[in-house]
Order: sequence, then structure tokens, then C-alpha cells
Amino acid sequence: MHAALKYLSVVGGCSVLAVAVAAGSGFVTGDSKYSVKVPGGLSFSEVKGYEKWEPIAISHNGEHLALILGNPTMIAAYKSGVPGNGKPFPDGSKMVKAHWEAKKSETEPGNPYVPGGLHDIDVMVRDSKRFADSGNWGYGYFKYEAAGDKFVPATTADSPPQANDAKCGFACHTVVKTRDYVFTDFARR
Repeated sequence: MHAALKYLSVVGGCSVLAVAVAAGSGFVTGDSKYSVKVPGGLSFSEVKGYEKWEPIAISHNGEHLALILGNPTMIAAYKSGVPGNGKPFPDGSKMVKAHWEAKKSETEPGNPYVPGGLHDIDVMVRDSKRFADSGNWGYGYFKYEAAGDKFVPATTADSPPQANDAKCGFACHTVVKTRDYVFTDFARR
């Protein structure tokens, strides 16, 4: 069973399970996405294999549903108490946040929100040597274009605006500096 589906089905609730089912089948397949790079910044290839990473949490902001995934280094750090224990995530920690358009289910009782079209993939990679001037994290924001079934780097014209380098998310994340620049808590299982 896909790790995200297994986790989310344990969490319970019909709408949460709907996110898991859609998330398990909603990732773009193929290697072409791994050639995309934020100019002067992160490459999508730096998170290759994220589709099989363990879930950190899910979120809903009204317009989008998201599944946040972490590589084994990130998950191990969370399980050891980072960032609540005051320690930083170790170099090599990586997380991916996949966003889908939120839509009301036409088939589930109560019409919960479920994933619609894929919107974007956000990435964070911790590397204190490469990203010392942005809190030791590099950021990337890759928009999904359904018409061409491809990802493209976000720009300053997007919302939120993204600069063309690996620091594109740093300004937003400074509000959680004491949490090693990470907003997301590890969801209890």
C-alpha cells in the first residue's frame, strides 16, 4: 500500500481518505519532470522519488488541499523531536508539498473537499553549505500545467511571488525561524 494512503487511512475520516486516494494516483509520472529547475536554484531532480516518501501531514487552506511528504532523513528528525526539541533538521532533510485544487465531492455524504486538479509542488532541501544565507534551506516552487502535463518554475508573477533562485521561500519562512524555518508539524499517527 502506498505510504500516503496507509497513513491517511489510519488517520480516519472519509474526506481524509479521499485525499489519500487522490494523492496516491494524482502524481505526475515519468522522468520529464525531473529535468525542471528553478533558474539559479533547486532542480526537481533533488527530490526524485518523493512519491514514495512518508507523509508528514495534510493541509487545507480553502483553495487547495496539500499532502506534505518527507524523505527518510526528515522523518527520522521529526520522530526524534525536531523542531520542538530546539534542534535543527540535519543536512539532507527534504520535504515536498503537493497541492491540489480543493473541490466538493459529488459522491461522498456531506460533500467533503477532495483533490481536484494538481496545482503545484513545493520543495525544501536542507543543505547548510549551499544555503547558508537562507537559513540552511533551499526552496523550489514548481507549477503544474495540465495542458502540457508538465511542471514549470514559478515566477514573480505567481501567488505567492517566487524569485528565480533557491531562496524564493525564505522570506515567508522567517516567521518560523525558531522552528528551523519549517511550518509543518509531524501529524500524530
